[in-house]
Amino acid sequence: MTSQMRAEIGEQPGALARTIDALLPRLPELAALAGETRQVLFIARGSSDNAAVYGRYLVESHTGRPAALAAPSIATVYRRRLDLDGVLAVAISQSGKTEEIVETLDWAASCGARTVAVTNGAGSPLAESAEVALLTQAGDELAVPATKTYTTQLAAVAVLGLGLGAAVPADELRRVPDEIARVIALTEESPALPEIVEALAAVPGAVVSGRGLAFGTALELALKIKEACYLHAMGLSYADLLHGPIAVVDEQTPALLVAADSGPTLAGTVALAERVEGAGARAYGVGGGARLAEACSAALPGPALPEWAAPLGLIVPGQLLVENLARRLGLDPDVPRGLRKVTQTD
Repeated sequence: MTSQMRAEIGEQPGALARTIDALLPRLPELAALAGETRQVLFIARGSSDNAAVYGRYLVESHTGRPAALAAPSIATVYRRRLDLDGVLAVAISQSGKTEEIVETLDWAASCGARTVAVTNGAGSPLAESAEVALLTQAGDELAVPATKTYTTQLAAVAVLGLGLGAAVPADELRRVPDEIARVIALTEESPALPEIVEALAAVPGAVVSGRGLAFGTALELALKIKEACYLHAMGLSYADLLHGPIAVVDEQTPALLVAADSGPTLAGTVALAERVEGAGARAYGVGGGARLAEACSAALPGPALPEWAAPLGLIVPGQLLVENLARRLGLDPDVPRGLRKVTQTD
């Protein structure tokens, strides 16, 4: 039986094509804001926060601007004012209805920031609050775990990066929908998918690691494993993993390693896989091309995209892994316990 989550994973190529077509014409508006700001502050929670992590690395690595993740409690709990002159505040929310995110964006504006919203909620409070609203075109998402709303957020953040001056070809974004369709087909045909599912079904948890532009993907995959499969999953950069937590990787705690097929963090990811396997534990790859696959017990295919755009497709084999694992464990991936589609926090 096909889950709603699996159906929405399959809708991503179309959702991304619509989103990219709708947002690329907004580049002049973003460029105008770029001319009036010098750094970026991302405001988000949950999966949207993982999209913001991608945004931080994209902005810093490709535009030369400093970027950071906001602590919303500074605005909503501590109620402290900051000097945000010259800051572009970018709030990311699937629904655009999370009160904490809306309040934090309003606070940022009152502190002198220029504002952008990334949301799937046309007419939502967040979209209405921002100077520029980048509306994703994911359509209705019924499964609680975010899939197409997450990847379309990544597309919007990629467009933001272009607007802020990232020196990468905009046309590379237009390749993303077809590449994701290819990755879905390859993943579902791959013998590695059932192999990794069976391995994870037999253990209490896993470490999920990536670095740089792939770090947000590692965090998102760890979140999905926790929320849909109820397994302990720790998302870390491989640098932080090597500073101590690697001690938990053993026969009962495998490592899922995420990487683009190229880029400066691939070699370190491969070296980590070799270290994990050499210690008698299991490393499973997501992306990373032939180099990572050769170093791992098994690996899922990633997108043939440049490193800066790869995260838009890199999470997709992870989504399919989670959906299959949840069903293997006898769980309903569409309705994880204790969760709702819109979460309100303070």
